[in-house]
Amino acid sequence: MTAPLRTMVLWFPDWPLRAALGGPPPHPPTALVHANTVIACTASAREHGVRAGQRRRVAQGHISSLRVLPHDVARDERAFLPVLQLIEKHAPGVALLRPGLAAVRARGISRYHGGEAEAADTLIGILAEAGFPEVRVGIADGPFTAELAARGPTPRTVVPPGLAKEFLAPLPVRVLKDEQITGLLIRLGVRTLGDFAGLDEIEVRDRFGERGARLHALAAGADSRPVVPRPPDPELVRSVEFEPALAGADQVAFAVRQTVDAVMLALADASVVCTEVRIDLVDDNGAVFSRPWLHPTCFDAADLVDRVRWQLEALGAESAKAPIDEARAFGGIVLVRIVPVSVDDAAHHQPGLFGSGTDERLHHAISRVQTMLGHEGVVTAALSGGRWLADRQVLTPWGERSTAPRDPARPWPGSLPDPLPAEVFRPPRPISVLAPDGGTLLVDDRGALSAAPSHIDGDEVQAWAGPWPIHERRWEATGSKRGHRLQIVDGHDRAWLVFCTGDRWWAEGRYR
Repeated sequence: MTAPLRTMVLWFPDWPLRAALGGPPPHPPTALVHANTVIACTASAREHGVRAGQRRRVAQGHISSLRVLPHDVARDERAFLPVLQLIEKHAPGVALLRPGLAAVRARGISRYHGGEAEAADTLIGILAEAGFPEVRVGIADGPFTAELAARGPTPRTVVPPGLAKEFLAPLPVRVLKDEQITGLLIRLGVRTLGDFAGLDEIEVRDRFGERGARLHALAAGADSRPVVPRPPDPELVRSVEFEPALAGADQVAFAVRQTVDAVMLALADASVVCTEVRIDLVDDNGAVFSRPWLHPTCFDAADLVDRVRWQLEALGAESAKAPIDEARAFGGIVLVRIVPVSVDDAAHHQPGLFGSGTDERLHHAISRVQTMLGHEGVVTAALSGGRWLADRQVLTPWGERSTAPRDPARPWPGSLPDPLPAEVFRPPRPISVLAPDGGTLLVDDRGALSAAPSHIDGDEVQAWAGPWPIHERRWEATGSKRGHRLQIVDGHDRAWLVFCTGDRWWAEGRYR
């Protein structure tokens, strides 16, 4: 096996929290949650007993003021990219292990600065000046040992060459992060990396296979994985300045065409396409108006010009709607910057041998209609999680990827089963549901009707079913929503989904 190379690992503790909160620690008690499980939490939350892996309700039971945010891996990666670029300016050949963890070969930078400790101290100082005082650096034989060294109690830990096995020996086997193998080792009484490394290599391979043999080598300090530098980022950002400032959306859209063509040429030279772009608009007051745009496939030049126009039109509409005493002066545009945020290999977006046929023509036709009606003039519907029909329907402008705010696969007690109403009223429409005596039909606290429904919206009721109670977020004083649902068929054979809150009835949807 190849001898391990000296590796420097830079670790940024609680990076997902740093990316979500946008600033260095200390942070207020905060936890990131995915699938109702805590993924990461701040040091202030850990002081109250919150731990990664806990259920959300258990974590909130430890501290009632815990702030809970959704975990976004893409956000972690985007936030870590400028840090990687900063490290690469002073230590070329940086490799991304995961957001918040980077590795470089220690030989070159240590020779330049006169030693490994000196190189680590230099990087710590540079990153601290840039606003990352929490960084930890570990240097050892191989990335595995260097990462564990970076997690030590001091900002900088250097494991001398050849002493990786001794450094790892007292650490628990769970640092190998293989629940199946480490769980079996613990049941066998092998609790530390030193105990595991002391086992015979051939016996380990026979019992645990190649995966176990690999972990056995890591425990012995024989990590021969190379540090593969990430490919350099192509220069894809383009901008254009205007003198004098331009005020009209059509003027700016026409003036950025050459800049858009330059972006497309840069993407083509890098053999990539853009799937997410950020457009920065700077007015003559110095204000920056920035917005990301998504595309279901990839942007072309016309798409980018349209996004610039739509962003300017939206800014003008917001400025016109704002009260005079609160309106923010929106001056002419002096700079437009187009920043490709997410790119993909161009080979993944090549048309088929005979083109993409109907889908391609449909996309161009709808995009043209959207250009005439505005960005939100054409929308697509997607299913989201929720108990109310309005919550389950997410409308996304055509051309953007739909992201459900709530997971539809999760259980939603009280939600309506299939088939769902074909028409959803947003907001719910007031409607009259009357009892036989002509009075408003009521539902008591036990969910019992005051009488059988007789008329709905002036039509005689043919059939009905219910009521079914629904009570959401009952622990909140202001955000609580409750009601009782009924399904009613009127005299014109129209089926309604209605609900009652207090003494008022609302139409939530209608079946076709």
